[in-house]
Amino acid sequence: MYNIQKPEYCPYARKESVVQGENYRFSILTPFLIRLEYDPTGRFEDHATQVVLNRDFPVPDYEVIEENGCLELRTAGFLLTYYPDQGFTPSGLQIKAAGNYSLHHSVWHFGEIPEDLGGTARTLDNADGTIPLGHGIQSRNGWSLLEDTASLLLTEDGWVRRRPDGEKNDLYFFAYGHDYFGCLKDYYHLTGYPPLLPRYALGNWWSRYHRYTEAEYKALMERFEAEKIPFTVAVLDMDWHLTEVDPRYGTGWTGYTWNRDLFPHPDEFLSWLHEKGLKVTLNIHPADGVRPFEDCYSAMAKALGINPARKETIRFNITDQKVLAVWLEQVLHPLEKQGVDFWWIDWQQGTYSDVPGLDPLWILNHYCYLDHCRKKEGPLILSRYAGPGSHRYPVGFSGDTVISWKSLAFQPYFTAVAANIGYGWWSHDIGGHMNGIKDYELATRWIQFGAFSPIMRLHSSSSPFNSKEPWQYRPESCRIMKEFLRLRHRMLPYLYTMNRLSCRDGLPLVYPLYYRHPENWEAYEIPNEYFFGTQLIVCPITEPMDRSLGTAKFKGWLPEGIWYDVFTGMSYTGGRRIDFYRPLESIPVLARAGAIIPLSMEEGNSIENPKELELLVFAGESGSFHLYEDDANAGDEDRWVDTQLSFVWGKVSCFTVHPAVGNLAALPEQRTYSVVFTGLGNEAVPTVTVNRKLISFERDFDAKADKLRITVKNVPVQAELSILLKNSALAEHFPDAALFDFLNRAQISYSLKDAIYHCINQRMNGRDLPYILSDLKTMELPTELFGNLCEFLLR
Repeated sequence: MYNIQKPEYCPYARKESVVQGENYRFSILTPFLIRLEYDPTGRFEDHATQVVLNRDFPVPDYEVIEENGCLELRTAGFLLTYYPDQGFTPSGLQIKAAGNYSLHHSVWHFGEIPEDLGGTARTLDNADGTIPLGHGIQSRNGWSLLEDTASLLLTEDGWVRRRPDGEKNDLYFFAYGHDYFGCLKDYYHLTGYPPLLPRYALGNWWSRYHRYTEAEYKALMERFEAEKIPFTVAVLDMDWHLTEVDPRYGTGWTGYTWNRDLFPHPDEFLSWLHEKGLKVTLNIHPADGVRPFEDCYSAMAKALGINPARKETIRFNITDQKVLAVWLEQVLHPLEKQGVDFWWIDWQQGTYSDVPGLDPLWILNHYCYLDHCRKKEGPLILSRYAGPGSHRYPVGFSGDTVISWKSLAFQPYFTAVAANIGYGWWSHDIGGHMNGIKDYELATRWIQFGAFSPIMRLHSSSSPFNSKEPWQYRPESCRIMKEFLRLRHRMLPYLYTMNRLSCRDGLPLVYPLYYRHPENWEAYEIPNEYFFGTQLIVCPITEPMDRSLGTAKFKGWLPEGIWYDVFTGMSYTGGRRIDFYRPLESIPVLARAGAIIPLSMEEGNSIENPKELELLVFAGESGSFHLYEDDANAGDEDRWVDTQLSFVWGKVSCFTVHPAVGNLAALPEQRTYSVVFTGLGNEAVPTVTVNRKLISFERDFDAKADKLRITVKNVPVQAELSILLKNSALAEHFPDAALFDFLNRAQISYSLKDAIYHCINQRMNGRDLPYILSDLKTMELPTELFGNLCEFLLR
C-alpha cells in the first residue's frame, strides 16, 4: 500500500447485538436503529463502507421471539417481523415503528421507499430554483431508511474494494420517531462525526472566476482592507494556472503550473496574502491528468516508472492506488509547500470510473481530505457532495447557480434540510454565479442570507460585468453589503462555538425548525426559516420588496416565548404565524428571551480570539451560553478554553461572565466586554463587580431600540465579571419611531399617512387595539400596507 491516509473506525457490531440465520443477519445497534442484511450464500460484511464506519454501539435491550416459522425482534423503538422462508420480500420482512406518528404509514415493508423529509443533492449546477433532493434519515412518519448495499468496502490498508458479487441487501432502519436530534447523533456515530473546521473557514471568502493578475489581486485585497471589509479566505479560480495549452493536449481546464504571465512570483504572492491574514485555496479540475508541459510532470512520471522523454499524458486514473498517492505527493504537496492552504476540487465529469460503482468525486473527497489531515491547523477541502457520509469531508461546494430570485428562494431550504442527511457545511456561490441580470436588491438580499449561511463565499462568473465587490452596486446596497460582511466576521466567536458543537455533539449550524419543535405543524410549513446555531432563528428575505412601501415580506412562524429582532430590537410574542416586513437594511433574525450571543468588536482580517467582545443579552428569561475558543496548534484535548456566560432574569437580574476554564494560553490576559441588554427598560439600575469588588463602567441607553449597553474594560479572563440589574423590567413602549420611519419612507399619499398615524397613535392614549384595527380595516388599505401596520400593532 502506498502512503495514503486512512480514517479511524470500528466497523464491528457487538456480538450480543446480532441475531443471525442461514442467510440473514440483524444487528440491533440501538433501540431505534437496526442493520438488515441478506445474502443467499450466508456471507455477511463486517468491513467499514463508504458510508458506514462505526457499528460499535452499546448493546441495547431487545426481545427475540421465534415461533411458527416467524421471527420477531422487539425494542422500545420498533417491532420487526420476519419469515425466513420468504426472505427479504414485502411479505417476508416488515418493521412497525413505535409511536403514534402516522395512521397509515407506521409500517415499512421491504422494498417500500420511505416518505422522508428530504436530504440534499450533489450540486446546484445550472439550477434556477428548486431541484429534486435525495433521501434523508428524518421523517414525520417516525421511521426512515438508509440504503448501503451499493457502497464499496474500506479495507484494512485504507483502500476501497467492491463487495463480493451476489444478491445482497444491506440496509439501516431508523425508528427515532420525532427525536430528530437523537436520530442525527446516532447517524453520526454510525457514519462518523463532522470534523472541526479551521476557524478561518467561518469568515468571509472572496472568490471570482476572473483572469486576475498578481498586481490586480493585491490591489483588490488592499481596497477591501481600506474599506474595512474583512476576508479570511482568498480563492483563486482556474486562471491561476496555464489555460492556453497546445491543442494536442486538449483544453486548459486541468492545470498545476502557475501562469507566470499573471503571477510572476507565486511564492511571494502567497506569502503576501498570508501576511494580510488570508488563507489561500486554488481551483483544480483534475480530470485531464498530468500533461508534459506541467512543472510537476517529470517528477510524477519518474515516480510512476514512466519515461518523461516520451511526453505522454499521465492519465488521471484515481482508482489506481499508486497514481493517487503519487499525484498527492508530487503534484499537490509541492504547491502546498509554496503556501496553498487547501484545495477547491472542481470535479464535473460524472460518477463513472474504472471500478464499477466507485464515484471519482467520492474518492477525491475521501483521500484528499484524509491527506490534508497531515496539517496541524485543520484539514479542509471545497468540493461537491458525493452521497451519504460526505459530511466527513467539509466543505461542500454547491456549484454554479443561475442569478435569480428563484435560486435565492431555494437556497435557505436546501441548506437547512441538508441536516437531514448530516450535511451541515454547504458553501454556495453567494450572489449567484451566472446568467440573470444585475439586480441590486437581489444581490443585497443574497449577501444577507450569506452572512447567516454555513459558509460565506462570494463568487461569480467570468463576465466583466458580474462581480460581487460592494462598490459595484448602488450606494445603499454597497453600505448594507459592507455591514453584513463585517457582521459575518464579528460572529466568529459564536460561529466557532457552533463549529465545536457540530463536531462534538452532532448539532449542525443550520437546521430546520422542526428539529426543536417536531410536534408543531407550522415548523414543517415554513421551509426557508431555520435555526442558526442554538440562539437564533433566521428568516431570509427571498422576494422583491413592494416599491411603494420600501419593504419585503417573510411569512414566518415563531415558537412559544418572547422573541426579539436582533437588528431592530422589536419584541414579539411567539406561538403564532407572523408576517415580517423589512426594508433593504435588514432581514428578520430572532433571538429568544434569555439568548446570549458573543460577537467580536475588532476590525481587520484577524481570526485570533478577540480582546474585545460584545455580548448580546435578551431580556425576559434566564439563559446561558458556553463560549468555546481554542489554540489551533494545541492537541485536540488540551486546545479548548470554555467561558460560561449566564443570565438570571428577575426583578433583580444578574449577568455573569464566569472565569475561563481550560487552555488559558489561547486567550488574551484581559478582555473588554460591552454587554448589550435588549428589551430592558431604562429603569434598570446596574452595578458591576469583578471578583465581587465594585468597579467603574460605562453606561448607555438607546431608547429607540430599548438597548442598555454596559462596557467594562480590562477584565482578567480568569476573573468573574457580574452585572447586577436592580428594577429589571421589560420595556413596554410602542415602537413609535419605527412606525414613523416606515410611514415617512412609504410612497403613499400624505393624507393617508396622516390618517394612519393618527389612528395608531390612539393606542398611545389608551384606546383598545381591536378598535384601532377596525378603524384601519375601514380605510380599505392595500394588503401589504395593512400587513406592515399589523406587525407593529400585533407584537
